[in-house]
Amino acid sequence: QVQLVESGGGLVQAGGSLRLSCAASGRTASSYAMGWFRQAPGKEREFVASINWNGGTTYNTDSVKARFTISRDNVKNTVSLQMNSLTPEDTAVYYCAATAGTYYIILPPSDISNYDYWGQGTQVTVSS
Repeated sequence: QVQLVESGGGLVQAGGSLRLSCAASGRTASSYAMGWFRQAPGKEREFVASINWNGGTTYNTDSVKARFTISRDNVKNTVSLQMNSLTPEDTAVYYCAATAGTYYIILPPSDISNYDYWGQGTQVTVSS
């Protein structure tokens, strides 16, 4: 069993930055592929980024490429999402997710059904 707890959300002006963190508990959490998703009001949950067990492979959705960076620290059992050049369109609840039983990102990384564990989410609000 893996528990995921997100932190780092908040209110920021357009053009600003935030760094989200996801703390994973569980003996084998550091060996799981992880991902970030987001859900804006009235919209479906959408893929943001994913990372394999050692950080050697990452995927980003096109809308955040060159602005968002996913990384992980397996000593601390955390996965982070550095978000730069934020726009109001980035406003959403951001969720951390983990894929059980595999070191690797199951393709396509955007498929929600590939992820077995989810955090409660952290709100990110970008004002114009």
